[in-house]
Amino acid sequence: MKSWILIGFFVVGGLVVLVGVVAAIGAALPRGHVATRTASFRQPPEAIFGAITDFAHAAAWRGDLERVEVLESATGLPRFREHGAHGAITMEVTELTAPRRLVVRIADPGLPFGGRWVYQVEPAAEGSRLSITEEGEVYNPIFRFVSRFVLGHHKSLEDYLRALGTKFGEEVAPA
Repeated sequence: MKSWILIGFFVVGGLVVLVGVVAAIGAALPRGHVATRTASFRQPPEAIFGAITDFAHAAAWRGDLERVEVLESATGLPRFREHGAHGAITMEVTELTAPRRLVVRIADPGLPFGGRWVYQVEPAAEGSRLSITEEGEVYNPIFRFVSRFVLGHHKSLEDYLRALGTKFGEEVAPA
């Protein structure tokens, strides 16, 4: 019986130390990060821009979304709420220059993260090229550690670009 108590003490103690180390490393990391990924498509810029700005139908091709609600906007630019694996996140467009540039930011101040995404669509020899730059912030040190070392800052950008390629029947290689 005493050995089980001793084992339990070491397991719990080890977990506390592990969480402490993760939190300390996360606290030492910068809150902000910038990540960029680019992919080429055989589609013209207008088709790519049309797909990335059709927020109401994004769940049809993005596997990370269950649904999207289009919301009223005081600015005249789109505002929407994405429902997915990370819960509901309200987003708003801050810049829209068709068919070349889109800037979207998180509009939920209570989340443990925030940021904006800059989408640049450029004509290319056989279609177009889409670059996405994430300017993110992670406020919680433990989540900061996880987003940096476990998930990686580029994964969601790469997943988005691959999903967009699949929507058009293309296999893309984000770089």
